[in-house]
Amino acid sequence: MPVILRLKRMGAKKKPIYRIVAADSRKSPNGKFLETLGHYDPNIAEDQVRINKERVDHWLKQGAQVSDTVGSLLKKQSA
Repeated sequence: MPVILRLKRMGAKKKPIYRIVAADSRKSPNGKFLETLGHYDPNIAEDQVRINKERVDHWLKQGAQVSDTVGSLLKKQSA
């Protein structure tokens, strides 16, 4: 099963909040996911990001791919 780390949109209209999830790449972006790895709120001035790095590392070691947006969020967190 190919796994991808990507964003799942939550929240209300025009006020999105995203969950960073590990999901089967063949499923819908808003469909079922395997595990929640963190949260991203772009509505806050400082772009609040919370990521469980241990679980992200676990999925990367298992061969999971990372979406472009989640990759840039991971880079911001590590900097």
